Amino acid sequence: MHRTYENDDIVILWDSEKCIHAKECREGSPETFDPARRPWIQLGLAENARVWKAIERCPSGALSVFYRHETDVVMEPDKCRSIASEAKKTVGMCEYHETEAGLEIYRTVVDADREDMGIAKRLVFKVLEAAERQNITVSATCSYAREVMGR
Repeated sequence: MHRTYENDDIVILWDSEKCIHAKECREGSPETFDPARRPWIQLGLAENARVWKAIERCPSGALSVFYRHETDVVMEPDKCRSIASEAKKTVGMCEYHETEAGLEIYRTVVDADREDMGIAKRLVFKVLEAAERQNITVSATCSYAREVMGR
């Protein structure tokens, strides 16, 4: 399962398949990370810096954190893609095809001046999360999406 949690400043990405429940996140910020609560991650209950430090302690890599950089990532299912935009300008997208088996991500691209900001990973997570919520299988021919998916 892939989930995205965000506030005005940061974005947390969680990949349940990588999570080994080491409890480092919970110990680092128990207000934010509480497995007994749904959703189990709630931003705004602790300072972002504390949350960030707790995520840096995650030994499995199941949690990632990025600055939002005023970049919104949304699904456009009618166009078979997720897009990243800043001030109404598209700065990245993750495109997919609908197949008999589910969705196939074939391309993820981010503007050169926006690379290494976590936007590409956010784009892929947005597609994965939307598909998982509808019980749709996702595969990828896009090498970046395959890497994010661990396949």
